[in-house]
Amino acid sequence: MKKTILVIGASRGIGAEVVKHFSENDHRVMGVSRSQAKNCEWIQADISSAEGIKQLFSTLGQTPIDTLIYSSGVWEDYGFTKEFDFQKTSESETRQIMSVNLVAPIEITKRAVANLSLSTDPRAIYLGALSGMEQWASSQVAYTASKFGLRGAIQGLRLALKQQGIGFSVINPGNVATEEVLLDIQEGRCKQQTPIPMSDILSTLDWLLSLSASVEVGDINLIQRDSI
Repeated sequence: MKKTILVIGASRGIGAEVVKHFSENDHRVMGVSRSQAKNCEWIQADISSAEGIKQLFSTLGQTPIDTLIYSSGVWEDYGFTKEFDFQKTSESETRQIMSVNLVAPIEITKRAVANLSLSTDPRAIYLGALSGMEQWASSQVAYTASKFGLRGAIQGLRLALKQQGIGFSVINPGNVATEEVLLDIQEGRCKQQTPIPMSDILSTLDWLLSLSASVEVGDINLIQRDSI
């Protein structure tokens, strides 16, 4: 069944691949980002600010949304590389990470309820991270905290919006084979590893969207076998 899908963070990384995948499968895809996003109906907005979120929903209006996919995410300078040093992380970095990774998904979900409620099977799916799970924390303090917080926020949203019948899920992957991650591995900034193929992320999303409206899926953890 053709769905209308709103993808936050549509211009690069996982978000760009998600947009391309669902567009090629004949869904209506609306992509949100600061810079130009391809393969979708692009909505230009900076979701790190309250004004940007207001602008997004002013543009979106009363458009029915079947699925919200929040794939936007930022991390510390030199995050995931050997050069990262927590003590060199600036306060502005920490605040920006929290704004994009935690505050924005809460506020966007709050505003998106009206659009999602127009669907017969509304779902909201968030790209978390394995470092937001117990026993998997990293030394990237702000990023780790934001991803732990995202999981807590979604648990709270599930209760706060229970009457709206929205299915909430968080996908928590290890390193995913985006262009950026593959380049960091190739150039030695990250240890040699086998990142999670993008196809596994897309397959997980396809599976979630194939489920009936009676099924709720919480955390989905995708772990690299060579990291165990």
